Amino acid sequence: MQTRNLRTYLAAGAVSVAASFAGLNAAAADVVKIGVLAPLTGPSASDGADFIRGVELAVEEQNAKGGVAGHTFEIVTADVKDGSPDNVSNAAQRLINTDGIEVVLTGYASLSLFEVDLFADANLPYLSSGPAGPFAEIVAKDPDNYGCCWSLSPSYKGYETDVLPLVEKLIADGTFKAANKKIAMISSDNPYSKAISEGMKTSFTAAGWTVTVDEMVPFGPVNDWRASLAKVQQDPPALVVNTDYQPANSALFLKQFLDQPTQSLVFLQYAPSVPEFVDLTKEQSNGVLYNLIGGAIDSPNWPRGQEVNKKLTDKFGVKPGVYGSALYEEAMIYFQALEKVGDPTDHDAIGQAIGEVTFDAAPGPVAFDPATHLAVQDDDHIPVTFWQIWDGQRTLISPAKYATGEFKLPPWIKQ
Repeated sequence: MQTRNLRTYLAAGAVSVAASFAGLNAAAADVVKIGVLAPLTGPSASDGADFIRGVELAVEEQNAKGGVAGHTFEIVTADVKDGSPDNVSNAAQRLINTDGIEVVLTGYASLSLFEVDLFADANLPYLSSGPAGPFAEIVAKDPDNYGCCWSLSPSYKGYETDVLPLVEKLIADGTFKAANKKIAMISSDNPYSKAISEGMKTSFTAAGWTVTVDEMVPFGPVNDWRASLAKVQQDPPALVVNTDYQPANSALFLKQFLDQPTQSLVFLQYAPSVPEFVDLTKEQSNGVLYNLIGGAIDSPNWPRGQEVNKKLTDKFGVKPGVYGSALYEEAMIYFQALEKVGDPTDHDAIGQAIGEVTFDAAPGPVAFDPATHLAVQDDDHIPVTFWQIWDGQRTLISPAKYATGEFKLPPWIKQ
């Protein structure tokens, strides 16, 4: 099946997509609607397409097996567009008010996660794979009030702390001969980018590093990074970090960096994991570093990650980003909860059952923290994975137990 044009999902704002199923009498089936909040238009539309593909594959597979507890499934989408509060609120309310929707899945909707309160007020089960910090802050105030809402994303603290030990290990073993302990930090004015940027600055400065550039650009499309890069070039650091997560912005940043590169490692937050980034940068992305918390572990040492990625690639002809596998697994978590409860309208029981799910998912072994409703992140659960791009391929370089290759010095660094 070819990838569907996004326009097929946009008519009337929330479009019901009947998922195909084989060998089942439709008249006898009890259909459950699965809502999907997604940026189907705007700067993150490539992520939104990934959301839909993940849920669509999961629903198609489950319907082909006859459904769950006597129920089959169809998808209803709602477009959060640019992720602004009004657009997210309108999309969330549209799903809440749609008859037959018993669960809502998303990669991310707003970056502040305010919509969690909307779903809690509606007592509608909600699964997210988006920014974990705001999610945990909302839920931790009163976990019992948010029995509906769970995050497949673990704590994002690893984004703030784990780049430092990776870089210092590369320096210590002589793989990268750093001229100094300086870092240039560039970020975007949104909760996700700012939190990671501030956390990274704290961890690096505590370890004796100097922040030589500390720039924040307005959230949204960036047309020119050269003013920020000029400051990088004035005092070349060992490491350049940009936490703007939008692929087009990140691709332009890399291209303009390479016009006059410094002898620095380049770490870009999230964007290189999106297929669009490599399409935009091609061979220029060779050597770029990024990390993921919650992305599929594409390694022979974690077969589930490879299995889910392969199924998505085979079905849609497009290699999935982070959210294709995440939304596929969110649907699987819901199916497990429904199998246990039986009644999709018993939202309290479904929420409780979601929180009790444990299984080996594409991003790693999943269990939920009852205090924050986040997936657990540690050595025995979902790890922080580090990746480097070469020739359009992503090589998993850390942690060692999942690694598929080793770090190589980027082509712009001459040592």
